[in-house]
Amino acid sequence: MRPLRPQVRPLRGAAGALIAILALVTSLVTAAAPAQADTTLCEPFGTTTIQGRYVVQNNRWGTSADQCVTATDTGFRVSRADGSVPTNGAPKSYPSVFNGCHYTNCSPGTNLPARLSTVSEAPSSISYGYVGDAVYNASYDIWLDPTPRTDGVNQTEIMIWFNRVGPIQPIGSQVGTATVGGRNWELWTGSNGTNDVLSFVAPSAITDWSFDVMDFVRATVARGLAEDDWYLTSVQAGFEPWQNGAGLTVNSFSSTVETGGTPGGPDPDPGDPVACEVTYGTNVWQDGFTADVTVRNTGPAAVDAWSLAFTLPSGQRITNTWNASVSPATGAVTATGVGHNARIASGGSVTFGFQGTHGGAFAEPGGFTLNGTSCATA
Repeated sequence: MRPLRPQVRPLRGAAGALIAILALVTSLVTAAAPAQADTTLCEPFGTTTIQGRYVVQNNRWGTSADQCVTATDTGFRVSRADGSVPTNGAPKSYPSVFNGCHYTNCSPGTNLPARLSTVSEAPSSISYGYVGDAVYNASYDIWLDPTPRTDGVNQTEIMIWFNRVGPIQPIGSQVGTATVGGRNWELWTGSNGTNDVLSFVAPSAITDWSFDVMDFVRATVARGLAEDDWYLTSVQAGFEPWQNGAGLTVNSFSSTVETGGTPGGPDPDPGDPVACEVTYGTNVWQDGFTADVTVRNTGPAAVDAWSLAFTLPSGQRITNTWNASVSPATGAVTATGVGHNARIASGGSVTFGFQGTHGGAFAEPGGFTLNGTSCATA
């Protein structure tokens, strides 16, 4: 198109001429300096940087249908999300924003990978925008590996599902519940064939939250799916869509990893009491029963090599146990963690159970102590 010449009404005198010239210059400068547009990525693995420190990625890998994300100053939105995949399989993509390293692409200025034992805290915040005409989750993806690798797939993947819409579920199966970061979660474990996956699923949608990523990392270590000498390689937030997904938005995202301190804060004094809460749920029938016991650590520090003591009422005998070692079978018994749950993170919990027989009227234990300290009962 040929440029249009600005129309200026003739003015009398030098002052009028000067004003006309200034008006013309202003018009031309304004026309030559349009507002900067957001960046749209439609390449399957296209990326861009926001805030000078995070990477936004389209990350379309499970479908050939078109998908585009538009990076904004503080996050991104899914501007196109064609096609669908079966809901009993993997999603079609993971459009997301991350701090750290993902397949050799590291965000500017990141201090990841970082050895877990050197990370004191990893504060993160998120604000999501949801849509109703799609099947998807809104989730964090947190990657851990025994080595400080910056390429490929890490050994353990932590997923935090903030929202779940449609007939979808995490990898594996639900193994219980957990309290992490002051919230309750469904707990799922499994493997996708290349790495272990531990998923924390919110029972209802979370739109905005600020939290410490290390709370979930410590809960994962406590379950034996990582070790303190492993590395945190990336913290990612986005969506896994199965069907549609246009309009899904990360309004804002932040992630910081503080290293050089003691994980979880100062080491506890060995003489400090342990704060705990026990939930004792039973199913009773004639001559038999099962008990599901949840031990929650409400104290400020993790509890290693936990040991829960209680006394079975007269006439009760344990015949089978799961997720803990419980002995003896009658009277004053002690339950201890097994390999995958020998540590209870601060704010976390473990659940174990047993089956037994009873005679006469059934009763529940009257008190519990965790590593020698009395627990509250819920």
